[in-house]
Amino acid sequence: MLNTFSSVRQYLKFDITRVIIDNIVFKLHYRWTFVILLVATLLITSRQYIGEHIQCISDAVIAPVINTFCFFTPTFTVVKHYNNTALKNGEIFSPGIGPFNQNEDKIKRHGYYQWVPFVLFFQALCFYVPHFLWKKWEGGRVKALVFGLRMVGLTKYLKNDSLRIGKLNIPSMAEADERIKDIRRTMIDRMRLNQSWGAHLVFAEVLNLVNLLLQITWTNRFLAGEFLTLGPKALHSRWVDEMNALDIVFPKVTKCKFFKFGASGSLQEHDTLCVMALNIMNEKIYVILWFWYAFLLIVTVLGLIWRLLTLLFYKNLTFTRWSLYWAKPGRVDENEISAVIDKCNFSNWMFLFFLRTNLSEFLFKKIIYHLASEFPDPDRDNDINAYRDRVPHYPDISGLDTTDSPLLHLRHPSTAPHQQPSTSGINTKQPV
Repeated sequence: MLNTFSSVRQYLKFDITRVIIDNIVFKLHYRWTFVILLVATLLITSRQYIGEHIQCISDAVIAPVINTFCFFTPTFTVVKHYNNTALKNGEIFSPGIGPFNQNEDKIKRHGYYQWVPFVLFFQALCFYVPHFLWKKWEGGRVKALVFGLRMVGLTKYLKNDSLRIGKLNIPSMAEADERIKDIRRTMIDRMRLNQSWGAHLVFAEVLNLVNLLLQITWTNRFLAGEFLTLGPKALHSRWVDEMNALDIVFPKVTKCKFFKFGASGSLQEHDTLCVMALNIMNEKIYVILWFWYAFLLIVTVLGLIWRLLTLLFYKNLTFTRWSLYWAKPGRVDENEISAVIDKCNFSNWMFLFFLRTNLSEFLFKKIIYHLASEFPDPDRDNDINAYRDRVPHYPDISGLDTTDSPLLHLRHPSTAPHQQPSTSGINTKQPV
């Protein structure tokens, strides 16, 4: 059994070095739903769990022949024998099975079981498409900046040494400082470039909802309109002494007609009874899918409501602080984060959100400090009179490292170490 499902094991691995570029709702679509549908496909196509998919009884036809014929030819049940009273009284032994007049009685054909593995596999691919598109649009930008920095909080203990344990890389302080500069430069460039990044993310999340609704609609049509009410019917049938609703949608016993020529050339009709072992698995798969799709639909709608809130309130300081805390617990300086988000559009804000998701508090604070130091206050620094009258207030830089201090000196020149101006090349001769 483990060998059967080894092909989906790679999608369930926990990788501490994996860079996060989406949220939990997105993962429910491209990872969990994708895996559930792949597992269902493997179960349906594996004979070791259910044996032969169909076994038919016929007096005059060889079993392999009739089994093959009735599998690729839709079997049927008789509608008038979906009778709970007749079933209780023993007049019929299975729903839909009994004598019928083919010219008068209505029958219900069942041919979906031939296509179940193909449909499930195709649906699995459909749930992966939005993630594939988002990865293509995202272009690996977040990974290029944060890869290898997940455990950078330990850097302060390593000082000038780096450490590698398997796939996990802990950079030295110098390497971390260099990466901070790269992230700062990238964020500054992003203020002017690549404004469609956030729009692509929103589109991919909306595409998740559209795809889910399409899959629910398609599954309902595939099961002849029975899927939308399958979950409630399955629960109801468990608690009442009535005909099981699943036996109507996924009949375990069906009828099949086989024709062949007799010894003298006359056409002979053989009424065949078929046991549908495959439907034992089909009914459980689709009941599980009904509840999973219902849960996924609710969570996806809630996820889009959250995305709408980020679109409306990403400039709000309180909303940003709580959002970053939800991404990964930790504190950031309110003044610094306010200076940064004032310059951000939605795409930049989302990029900052994913940086927080992937980086430690230690490193993220450094990045926010650098970004805040880069941005002047437009209400004061652009007014020369207000700038002259302003009393300078400089933060304590005693605890900052060699990466932070020079940047602060650039913003507040009076804090830079005093240097004697060079007189080389300067004409000191006074005019007469």
